[in-house]
Amino acid sequence: MAETRSTGAPIQVQGLDHVTLVTADLERSRRFYCDLLGMVPAERPDFAFPGLWFRAGGTQIHLILEQEGCARPGDHAVSEGTRAGLAHHFAFEVSDAAAAAEHLRAHGVRIMGGPVPRPDGCIQVWFFDPDGHVVEVFDRSAMEPAAAGS
Repeated sequence: MAETRSTGAPIQVQGLDHVTLVTADLERSRRFYCDLLGMVPAERPDFAFPGLWFRAGGTQIHLILEQEGCARPGDHAVSEGTRAGLAHHFAFEVSDAAAAAEHLRAHGVRIMGGPVPRPDGCIQVWFFDPDGHVVEVFDRSAMEPAAAGS
């Protein structure tokens, strides 16, 4: 990951803390993110609405159960024919994206695209979570050793 440098901007982002997703079924999404993707449940404050939190490295996924006054799970639906990498999505680094794709397919997960190399040598795979959110996994295995460390 690139080093952050001061730009003189009044706000300097330090990192990505969490991504919040609306789900129609908390238990189904818990199984997907924890059992299938290997995330770890995280402690969640006692909010007045149902939800679950998971850790993926230093980032968290916050799930909120669909309810009145809340975005709906399909609000960011991807149109048929959308190129995977250009869809609204978030990405996780894994050790082997091709193996991840095989594992996901074996568990009936719909793959949107990949595995394919991107110009810097990373291998990418895009797929749908149970509510239709596009998730990407990628690995750096095919990158040149010097480029992977920079």
